[in-house]
Amino acid sequence: MAVGVHQALEDAQFDFVLAHVDGPVLAYFWGVWSAGCKELDPVVRDLAAEYAGRLTVVRTDLVRCPATTKRYGVTGAPAMVLLRAGEVVETAPAPLTETDLRALVSRHVPSTD
Repeated sequence: MAVGVHQALEDAQFDFVLAHVDGPVLAYFWGVWSAGCKELDPVVRDLAAEYAGRLTVVRTDLVRCPATTKRYGVTGAPAMVLLRAGEVVETAPAPLTETDLRALVSRHVPSTD
């Protein structure tokens, strides 16, 4: 993934990012086996660049982050959880489209316009 997208390859990494970020966090739960994730990866990368400085994106592996996945009730991929100050603001479970994802982010992250 591109700069601006943090990789959470274990639960401790996810918790570290949450503890050190001010502002909204988009937790992107993905699986290497998911066709939907392969389709959304470039969208997530673009959103991270578009909202740089206003949104932190954490790409979270469903298999390698089981405690984090369970904590947020994620059962499929791709799934998104928008957090603010560590608290869930909104969730978007699979299946998820680019339109759904852009709407989720725009509802909670101010635009630069």
